[in-house]
Amino acid sequence: MTLPAPHLAQSAEWTDARLLHALEEVVEKELNRHLHVAKEWMPHEYVPWSDGRNFDGPLGGEPWSPDQSKVTDIGKIALVVNLLTEDNLPSYHHEIASLFGRDGAWGTWVHRWTAEEGRHGIVMRDYLLTSRAVDPVELERFRMVHMSEGFEADYGYSMLHSVAYVAFQELATRISHRNTGHQSGDPVCDRMLARIATDENLHMIFYRNLLRASFELAPDLTMQAVRDVVVNFRMPGHGMPGFERAAARMAIGQIYNLRIHHDDVIQPVLRYLKVLEVSGLGADGLKAQEELGAFMSGLDAEATKFDERLAARQARRAARGLS
Repeated sequence: MTLPAPHLAQSAEWTDARLLHALEEVVEKELNRHLHVAKEWMPHEYVPWSDGRNFDGPLGGEPWSPDQSKVTDIGKIALVVNLLTEDNLPSYHHEIASLFGRDGAWGTWVHRWTAEEGRHGIVMRDYLLTSRAVDPVELERFRMVHMSEGFEADYGYSMLHSVAYVAFQELATRISHRNTGHQSGDPVCDRMLARIATDENLHMIFYRNLLRASFELAPDLTMQAVRDVVVNFRMPGHGMPGFERAAARMAIGQIYNLRIHHDDVIQPVLRYLKVLEVSGLGADGLKAQEELGAFMSGLDAEATKFDERLAARQARRAARGLS
């Protein structure tokens, strides 16, 4: 696809609908690349089925108890958050299918992405229940509450904002899965989450490349969308029961916190796309770029404060002989 020069795109009256159509060829190219590099894998191969046994209930099995789990406390918290996030897939599918459409390359991607994300929920739940890593009753109750609330994007009915959001969110999810695996204390869990993280990375690349094409087509609108998303970023699981407390524990446990968010998620995408170096912007785009740069400086400062508080907390715990 031959993209118009930035100065031509700058003068065009771009809308979400025009951009959706203009990006169709880019979507097709990225879809074909994704299908070429994505590796087939089977969820059942990552589940320790030999560890499984019946629970109490109609089958008269053994009740769950915390001592049956091999997973660390922080691993349990993060696994539940990660799985409940994946569980809301029907709502995510509805959102992106409504924005991107169900036809052509866009529609093919929407359904492929949904199928791949569904695999993540399958393997995670099978692992958690088979290994007795978490309380199955509590997990199911959380799932019912979370899915009953559904999901609605923070940025309204905007294709461009959604593309910008998932370019960052898919990377954030990848990082969260990998760090959860590392902190889980179970090599089987670590291997499973590494496999999921590989998918999430490919999803991030797909959306990041779409975002790059959007910058070439409509730099002002894209810059404003990136500014809005970065400044107001929230993970998709923010509405689940007890999310704030779980997120705080995950921050302390080095699963996902301000420093990780700044260094491993936001900065890499901005740097790869050279967002803060984009030239030829109009007044609105330049204003958004300046605000984004200022926000990133503030985020780095907040991350530094978090690092200092975490170090002080660890020092106090060490002094009391706690790990």
